[in-house]
Amino acid sequence: MSDRHESSGEPGEEREVGVGPHPLPWPDDPRFDLELLRDGDRRNVLDGYRYWSNEAIVAELDTRRHGFHVAIENWQHDLNIGTVVRTANAFNTAGVHIVGKKRWNKRGAMVTDRYLHVQHHPELADLIAWADANDVSIVGIDIVPGSVPLETATLPERCLFLFGQEGPGLSDEACAASSMVCSIAQFGSTRSINVGVAAGIAMHAWIRQYASDPPS
Repeated sequence: MSDRHESSGEPGEEREVGVGPHPLPWPDDPRFDLELLRDGDRRNVLDGYRYWSNEAIVAELDTRRHGFHVAIENWQHDLNIGTVVRTANAFNTAGVHIVGKKRWNKRGAMVTDRYLHVQHHPELADLIAWADANDVSIVGIDIVPGSVPLETATLPERCLFLFGQEGPGLSDEACAASSMVCSIAQFGSTRSINVGVAAGIAMHAWIRQYASDPPS
């Protein structure tokens, strides 16, 4: 969903993103950013966060983060990571973990990584150690022998969804480290769905089991 404003409907007209400068007098609230009040706020944020500083938004989100994390193996500089991160922000995940190469393509994230806690783990063993230390169960998402249908699975409330590279999927080491591996039901001819799509489905499955209604 977009936070763009509606246009008049004229063909070819571009819809304006966000809001312009805040009318005077400015609100006296430490959450607001003076530059945004002065220049306008064109960021990809909900209207309730308009003119807030990035730090204020993160602080508010931190008060209601959900109990799941998201991790993706980044051995081949996967272009889908940005989409995974953007979706993780939409569902207010506790954190995002990049395993492998530290650099990742952020274009698809649309700067939503600014409002998340993103950690890097050079090796999968580092992620596994982090999960063990923080009492978080790893849940792999892939179609492999022995996988459990996500549609009927009871997910751990404190868990970390682990996704593999687009194409090869989860590594054998990742599957072995998972407390359970869930598959997503498919009904067509393709062997797998896009990892960004799979991540969104998995996160929403957790939301359906554990989350309350979103704030209005």
